[in-house]
Amino acid sequence: MIALRVFTSVVVVLLGATATALAQGRGGGPPPTPRASAAIDLTGYWVSVITEDWQYRMMTPRKGDYGFVPMTPEARKIAEAWDSAADQAAGNQCKAFGAAAIMRVPGRLHITWQDDTTLKVETDAGSQTRLFSFGPRPTTLAAPSWQGVSTAQWERPPGPPNAPPSGGGLKVVTTNLRSGYLRWNGVPYSENAIVTEYFDVGALPGGGQVMVVTTVVEDPRYLFVPFILSSQFKKETDGAKWDPTPCSSTW
Repeated sequence: MIALRVFTSVVVVLLGATATALAQGRGGGPPPTPRASAAIDLTGYWVSVITEDWQYRMMTPRKGDYGFVPMTPEARKIAEAWDSAADQAAGNQCKAFGAAAIMRVPGRLHITWQDDTTLKVETDAGSQTRLFSFGPRPTTLAAPSWQGVSTAQWERPPGPPNAPPSGGGLKVVTTNLRSGYLRWNGVPYSENAIVTEYFDVGALPGGGQVMVVTTVVEDPRYLFVPFILSSQFKKETDGAKWDPTPCSSTW
């Protein structure tokens, strides 16, 4: 019996030491920060590449043109009542610049690390700022906002055993949003929408980099099914063309 207890104690100690070592990383010490362990480098200046939906992204669509959006009857009713002048007068000119739609707005992104656990994404169109925080979602939330609360995590493909991780992308989930527009002509999303984004980076033929952002908007109130779009950005060498502008209720 004594021998069994000693054996059990040794196993528990070894398991605890193994768990601690895994939590601390291979070399001991604290685990690497999200910045140090980044799966891809998103930092720098990026410009929109408009390869589709030109009529919805480069101008304000006419009222009633809701092509390809799986809208509920309630959403259509709201969109039919859209009035850009009323939005402007009420100070709601940023309704099409919220997290559910901002990646579709033509313009530039400036991505930096605010600190070791927070990516900052600034847009010159609408002068918006998004913060992607690694770690658990905060339990206490501020008032809903255009950019909401975003939690991020690196995603990596499975690799050979004992090999260092390589490649992958970024997943971001955003909630706590103000209701806004998926398009400038009043196509709505509600304050209960959940926005999930996947960021990937690849090489361009002939040089350069492209970033692909896949956006999934889930909103049972205004969408029959999730609304999924993919947006492309090309990396620029510097911020020479960076041009912050305020939100507008039309484009």
